[in-house]
Amino acid sequence: MKRWIRWIARLAVALVVLVAVVAAGIWFAMRGSVPRMDGRVALPGLSAPVTIQRDALGVVTIDAANEADAMRALGYVHGQERYFEMDLMRRVAAGELSELFGMRAFPMDAKHRQDRLRARVASHLDAALGERRSVVEAYVAGVNTGAHSLKVRPWPYLLLRQSPRKWAIEDTPLVGYAMYYDLQDATGARELALSRVLPTLPAPLQTLVRHDGSSWDAPLEGEPRGDATLPTAAQIDLRRWATQAKRIEPLTPKQEVGSNNFAVAGALTHDGRAILADDMHLGLRVPDIWLRARLRYADARAPGGRVDVTGFTLPGLPGVIVGSNTHVAWGFTNSYGDWLDWVVVPNCHRASCPAARKVRERVLPNATVVVYDTPWGPIDHFDAQDRALARRWVAHLPGALNLGLLDMATAGSIDDAMRVADRTAIPAQNLLLADRSGRIAWRLLGPVPQRAPGCEAAGVSDGATCPPWSFSTAGAPAVIDPASGRAWSANARVTDGDDLHRIGDGGYVLAVRARRIRDDLMAKQQFNERDLLAIQLDDRSVFLQRWATLLHEAASRSPKDSPLRALDLRPLEPRASADAVQYRLVRAWRQSVLDRVREGLLMPARIALGADADMPELPQLEGVAWPLVTQRPANLLNPRFASWDALFDDAAAHVRDSLGKKGPLRDRTWGERNTAAICHPLAAALPFARRLLCMPMEPLDGDGLTPRAVAPDFGASQRMVVAPGHEADGIAHVPGGPTGNPASPYWGAGHDDWVHGRPTPFLPGATTHRMTLEPAR
Repeated sequence: MKRWIRWIARLAVALVVLVAVVAAGIWFAMRGSVPRMDGRVALPGLSAPVTIQRDALGVVTIDAANEADAMRALGYVHGQERYFEMDLMRRVAAGELSELFGMRAFPMDAKHRQDRLRARVASHLDAALGERRSVVEAYVAGVNTGAHSLKVRPWPYLLLRQSPRKWAIEDTPLVGYAMYYDLQDATGARELALSRVLPTLPAPLQTLVRHDGSSWDAPLEGEPRGDATLPTAAQIDLRRWATQAKRIEPLTPKQEVGSNNFAVAGALTHDGRAILADDMHLGLRVPDIWLRARLRYADARAPGGRVDVTGFTLPGLPGVIVGSNTHVAWGFTNSYGDWLDWVVVPNCHRASCPAARKVRERVLPNATVVVYDTPWGPIDHFDAQDRALARRWVAHLPGALNLGLLDMATAGSIDDAMRVADRTAIPAQNLLLADRSGRIAWRLLGPVPQRAPGCEAAGVSDGATCPPWSFSTAGAPAVIDPASGRAWSANARVTDGDDLHRIGDGGYVLAVRARRIRDDLMAKQQFNERDLLAIQLDDRSVFLQRWATLLHEAASRSPKDSPLRALDLRPLEPRASADAVQYRLVRAWRQSVLDRVREGLLMPARIALGADADMPELPQLEGVAWPLVTQRPANLLNPRFASWDALFDDAAAHVRDSLGKKGPLRDRTWGERNTAAICHPLAAALPFARRLLCMPMEPLDGDGLTPRAVAPDFGASQRMVVAPGHEADGIAHVPGGPTGNPASPYWGAGHDDWVHGRPTPFLPGATTHRMTLEPAR
């Protein structure tokens, strides 16, 4: 027995030593790919020396003689710090992830190969690069030199047993196209589902399903839609479907998107400065998608002949994407306009389609995707009449992405910035501007489809009468110098009338955040940078107050053993704080009620189309649901329930049963659900190293129903508050840190400030590392 114990002990020691050796090997490999940050380095192609400084948070400052040298140096830094993440983005756009990850990535690649973006970029590269080809060539050369300068290739390639593929000039536009997938519904799923569902619904239900607003509307221009007017029993009565009623599986609640930007004009500040706030919400990861940088170089087009631009760069692309150049500050939120159409291809069926060109896309040596491309776009579906449906998406068109945004670095005023916007193509954004003279403005930025008359309606167009449309980036809707001295956008409808008709409705989000931001802005008459940060961090539970009251009233008239009583524990907390319990219960109950309301509204469609038919998301359902749950008309009750109280009780039972599995409801805090899961892309493949590859898994304050919109792996990918000409007073945050290498001294730098909302300077701080890049002899 003692011999066996000794043998087991030796084996345990050997295993510990083996694990230690492997861990040490991994750590040394990671250390080998930490970039050099000091000294002098030769960089071919430079016209003059360039300095690269890093501060304690890893914020980069580049001083160069000209734009080309600055972008070559920025490419060098991106290649040093972010090559693997850049590689992922170009591969997402091109449908080439399978080359790294094998067949597990094939389903995503197969979908993206339908768009053939690499082929489209190669065919229309001049449209993407325009006059900036030489600048992009300098950037690309810098990327490759920076990546090659590492002693060891980035650690993810070691894990995947792959070698990095050289960066090519067409890869830079592909990084921009990857953002199209992030920011737009490339599949057209909602519009297609609506086109199939609406014809099966009686007209009054169609009106409710298509209602495009709520009492929370807060457009910058135009009037609120308000809540829906409910039809009478004589117009529609859902009880006629009671004998056929079927339960519709609730949608997995869509991640509440949360980008915000807002600005105040100089009349509302103590010294006439205009202040801009911007927080773009995306999936959160380590490292953050953005890399903070300050670029300084001579440029005759800039005021005073010199550029000094600070902000957030996107590795893979040259230049600053959002930021301030001391004269103009700019920021984005995503626009949910209508950027995609479904078109019936004339004389095209499964058996024969003269208009289609068959293209084979080879994803892997043993895996090929067949694409049927038409003048309207790729064929993705056939309808019930066997007619081919092509997907016309703005991203498919030549010039849908260009580098016009680089010119923001030289803009001297809002008027200059508007001219830059006229020639800029990126996924459509709400552009907010502030300039040094105290002016502010909103403008739609990006390609807007130019549809033929009669072809504007959402749904499916007829290719026989609706020719393939082009787009324009010029003359987009704008609001300049608003009378209130305030401007805001938050993924909701911004405008109305003819402007809205041009932009369309691709599924604007419920305007809760826009309304809260507007109200916060209207509550004060003078602002500074910290006031705008406070609005970004506003996590008050204002929106859920009325739902909490509704829950309490329903519980008070229910039996003592009702599930409603189990949820009505205490008054709603004032904030969506991590320790809030009632907030979580009310929020979950509201969602459960909305699921049952949606089920009732779509019941006739589910019966007509079958249980497997896709049902559309209804992002403005609040504007229909609230009058329903407060007026409680019997004719619009989901026919699976005998009364509205029965529906409320069933929704409560679902919440009680799902949340109660882990213990008493009084212990189910919001932070338990909203715990950070911000990790390196490969963390899931290394569960034993999850703690090493993730930021601290701590409960987070905030919610998508507040301006401080955050979820475990989704939220503000950056925060910026800045007044042009007063950048030293500005504030900036990024989650996840600037590097994906745990061995780097910058691992997680700045993340804790982002979590807790502590102001950190917009401008780089004191230099901790300094490198000089010199022209190669």
